[in-house]
Amino acid sequence: MLKRLAIRNYALIDNLDISFSNELNIMTGETGAGKSIILGALSLILGQRAEGKYFFNQQKKCVIEGTFEVNGFQLEDFFTENDLDYDRETVLRREISSDGKTRAFINDTPVNLALLKKLGEKLIDVHSQHATLEINDEEFQLLVIDTVAGNDDLLSEYRKTYKSYRNTQSRLKELISHSEQNKADLDYFQFQFDELEKAGLSAGEQEELEQEQSELTHAEEIKRSLLISIGLLSENEPSAAVQIKEAWISLVNAEKFKPELSKISERLNSALIEIKDLISEIEDFEQRSLINESRLEEVNERLDLLYSLQKKHRVNSDTELITVRDQFSLKISGILFADEDIEKLKTESDKLHQEMTDLANRISKRRTDSIPNVETQVMHTLSEIGMPNAVLQILNESLPDGKFDTNGNNQIRFLFSANKGQSPLPMNKVASGGELSRLMLAIKSLVAVHTSLPTIIFDEIDTGISGEVALRVGNIMEKLSKNMQVIAITHLPQIASKGNTHFCVYKDEESDITHTNIRELHKEERVMELAKMLSGNNPGESAIQNARELLLNF
Repeated sequence: MLKRLAIRNYALIDNLDISFSNELNIMTGETGAGKSIILGALSLILGQRAEGKYFFNQQKKCVIEGTFEVNGFQLEDFFTENDLDYDRETVLRREISSDGKTRAFINDTPVNLALLKKLGEKLIDVHSQHATLEINDEEFQLLVIDTVAGNDDLLSEYRKTYKSYRNTQSRLKELISHSEQNKADLDYFQFQFDELEKAGLSAGEQEELEQEQSELTHAEEIKRSLLISIGLLSENEPSAAVQIKEAWISLVNAEKFKPELSKISERLNSALIEIKDLISEIEDFEQRSLINESRLEEVNERLDLLYSLQKKHRVNSDTELITVRDQFSLKISGILFADEDIEKLKTESDKLHQEMTDLANRISKRRTDSIPNVETQVMHTLSEIGMPNAVLQILNESLPDGKFDTNGNNQIRFLFSANKGQSPLPMNKVASGGELSRLMLAIKSLVAVHTSLPTIIFDEIDTGISGEVALRVGNIMEKLSKNMQVIAITHLPQIASKGNTHFCVYKDEESDITHTNIRELHKEERVMELAKMLSGNNPGESAIQNARELLLNF
């Protein structure tokens, strides 16, 4: 429920602060006084985009703030899901700076326009004279039936299932497409895998072969170098080993006379022992260093195979070749087991389709069951407001070819006749503007009983009606206000007289500046306002008396 609306620096408004009652609030004023400006400001805090500059004073920012009583309207989950602070008095604020930048807040938490609009749709339904156009929209007609049928929970469950089904169908289509393509490529994948598998790849083999290739290629040079080393160390005259041994013997002899030479002689003896070990190891290497042309040929052939495979698959090592081989193996396995995956997905899809069908049928049955009630209630209300011969016929038809959409497996169509003897037809073919306004009022009155929406605003929906019909429309609004807050902008005194609270919108001119203002009218002020609405700016005694009679039950 809208408790308070504060508007600063918006269009012709400098500063307004309006407090609303929780029942029927009436807003009147001459054409052009600014009633639509107030609604425009309200629409900004309900998430409407700012499509222009809205400044009374170009040097200041525009601020619109609405305080809403949200306790009892089951909005706690919405606040929790969107990480917002819940307060029974929730404040929506919109700020627009002179450079066009805009900011939105819910309880002082910055939010985007989408979230502001989402909350606004849960707080207020604005119904203007132009909104009657939506009554021809099948989506709106369906929404009316679903609201009365109480389909919200079922529709939510259905849409989740429908989304899962569509996703599963998409995945199944993709999997089948990939499977067909892969089956065409299976021979190619198998050939590539077999070639790599036959190669007997082993990580690190290439590095070992390249080292062996280097040794075999230079075997003669290696053997020659080893023989030279052996000759220098042990075979040539005099060899290094012989000379070191003789030097050690000389030191041992001198050691008898100079004991401190013992450490040097020990080190020389150790060197001699090391030289003998080195000679033995070099001789061993020389014995094992064979010139093996056949082995070199084998190594070269093996490396040629590895290099060829690497070039073919555009990789640089045997390890990467192994990765390629394993990838081909996975592709082959995927192809071979794809049919099994497809069958599993088909089973899942069939299950979701059945669940979706069951839910859609339950939704459709509720719609069918609620249609007579909607037809009866709407026609009853239309009779009360001067259309006793009106007929509303609602058709619930299955979608063609067993199709489903986000709303189920059927569509709703409203057919209407305003006059006796006239066959019901789509409303845009048979209803005038005034008839559509009354029809929409009847529908909104019914929907309001079945929804927890706190507030509804009727913006000049009295087009094309007057006299006794206008009085009955006022009665409908008054009755509606017992269940929810109603704000009605009207030019008809019959409707204005039904309000619990009455506001007058007017223009002030000060220092050549025009601005819109509003004030709440008290009883005598209301009498004069209604009298003016009845007969003009200078009402006579009869108009004043007529106004008093309209307010008799106030």
